[in-house]
Order: sequence, then C-alpha cells, then structure tokens
Amino acid sequence: MLLLIVSLLPLSRNPHWFVRGMDFPRLQLAIISFLLLIAIIINLDFSALLAWLLLGTVAACLLWQVWWILPYTRIWPSEVRTAEYYDDERKLSIITANVLTPNRQADKLLNLVRQHQPDVLVTLESNDWWQQQLDTLQDEMPYSIKCPQNNLYGMHVYSRLALDCTEISYLVEDDIPSIHTQVTLRSGDTVRMHFLHPAPPSPTENTESAERDAELVIVARSVKKSQQPIVVTGDLNDVAWSATTRLFRKLSGLLDPRVGRGMFNTFHAKIPLLRWPLDHLFHSHHFSVHSINRLAYFGSDHFALFTELSYTPVQDKEQQGLDTEPDDKSWGDSIVKKQDVSAKDVTKPGESSKY
Repeated sequence: MLLLIVSLLPLSRNPHWFVRGMDFPRLQLAIISFLLLIAIIINLDFSALLAWLLLGTVAACLLWQVWWILPYTRIWPSEVRTAEYYDDERKLSIITANVLTPNRQADKLLNLVRQHQPDVLVTLESNDWWQQQLDTLQDEMPYSIKCPQNNLYGMHVYSRLALDCTEISYLVEDDIPSIHTQVTLRSGDTVRMHFLHPAPPSPTENTESAERDAELVIVARSVKKSQQPIVVTGDLNDVAWSATTRLFRKLSGLLDPRVGRGMFNTFHAKIPLLRWPLDHLFHSHHFSVHSINRLAYFGSDHFALFTELSYTPVQDKEQQGLDTEPDDKSWGDSIVKKQDVSAKDVTKPGESSKY
C-alpha cells in the first residue's frame, strides 16, 4: 500500500514538497518494486486471490516507475545527435557545478576546470570565499559574472569566450538570482545562455514547489519562439524525469542530451544509494553533443556536470524534443498566475540586436 501511495502521489500535481519529492526516487522505488515482486513470487500462495492482487499491484508500480526513468538509459533512442566532428571554432563546453557553500575543497574543483578546460564554468552556491578561490581562473577565463551570496544561492560564471548583454535577475524570489547572458563562440556565432538555481520544495525552505516551477515555466516560455541558439543550465532542484521538468522541455522546445545516454546522477555525491539527476543542461536544436560526463568528487554534495556541444545548426534542425499536450498551457498558466510572474520578466540577451 505504501509503494502504491508514493507511486500515485505525483499524479495529483499538488505542489506540496512531500508530493513533489516523490518524483525524485523513481529509480530507488523501481528497485524496491522489483525486490518486492521477487519476494511475492517466492513466498506467497497463488491459490489465493490476494496473492494475485498483490502481484499485479507491485508489477504495475514497477512498470510505472520504469516508464519515467527509461528514457535516461542507453536502451532509449538519443534525443540529441552525437557530433560527427568537433570543430574547435564552433564548440561550446560547459562545467555546471554546485559547489556547496561550506565546502572548502576548492582546489579539487579548480583542478577539474584546468584538466577539462571548459569554455564556460558556472558555479552555484558560491559566496565571497568561493569567489576569491575562483578568481584565480581569471587569467585563463577573463570574462566573468559574479553574484556572491551567503544564502546558498550565490552564482558565478567564468568564461574563455566573450560575454555580453549580461543581466543578473531575481525572477520569482527576491534573494534567488539567475544569470542571463550571450556568449560569442570562436566562430563569431552567438549563443543565448540562462543559468538557473531555483529554490527546492522542502520542509526547511519553500514548502511548495510553486516558486521553482514558476521560474522554470517563464524561462521556458521566454525561449520558445526564439530563433537564437540557446543553452539553459544549472541546478534546477528537480529531477530530469519529473512532470515539471518535462513541462519545461515541452514549453521551451529545448532538447535534453541525456535522453538515450544516461541519468548522470549528480546529487547526492556522498550518498550513493540516494542519487538522482538534479544538475541539468538543455539546448536548442542548433547543437549536437560531443560528450557529457559527470566529473570526479570535489567535496560538494553535488558532482559537476561537463557537457561538450557542437554548434551545427544546419545538420541538427530536425532534432525534436517532447511534444506539447493539450493541458500543458493551462498547467503552465496556473503555475505563473499563482506567483504573478511572466515570461516578459526574463531577459533575452542579444535578441533585440540580432533577431
């Protein structure tokens, strides 16, 4: 009964933190369902109707959980094509790293950055102390955007590529920033980038997911009709397979390079049995993927995510993400109306000048 309840709870779309939290452990619930199914087959007497009822219920729970997570396995078709070649002039590589504010192992992250040489580094939860450590990268990554905060929502961007049209915004909550900018590739092509870290639904922060969901919806709507190459990345405090992340993908039209490649569980780095994909990167059809990797442990409760994209707009214009469904617009409307926010609040770097 407990397994059935936690499996069905997210269907309610109730924003309470406990209900939304049941989106997270689908892999763990699938494993529990499988083990319970084996126990039922071994131990119960199937001459009784109850045994068949239990077997059917647990099997249904297993199939339901697997349905959500299956796209994030290698047996699923890839949503984004693998790059056929890697043109350095048109590449864009990004490390997305939630550093954990009290973590003092900055040297390990800096070593990862110097090892992998990303074009762009974005850090979440970075405060003034972390800014001092990260500033040692400025000779190699001279372009930066700095928003240090001590509330676990500071954010920094360091880049080898030129950044312009930059804005730090507080889209939904007054103390939760997001960064919006335009990066110029070595080829001269420009890419619109959004770096996000909305607050999670939890008993200690927001008791509902409403604020997080609203930020995702308005950013999704702001990029939907754009013809620009777009990348959205950050710690979204939501799992890749949740209904709300799927809503973001539908409303934005952006692609998820993990589909068909793996889960890339970035949290919790210190608890192997409780891991799920909280750190995300989505992009428009203009890109194909060279590689995507979870990097080595650097003292945080998150692993960093390293993604290498190739700007191939002609080759990949046929790539398609999730199709919208009839009630997606109304669901999105209800989310943003509750928070009194709009896609107009989201900066669109470079759009007015080029498009």
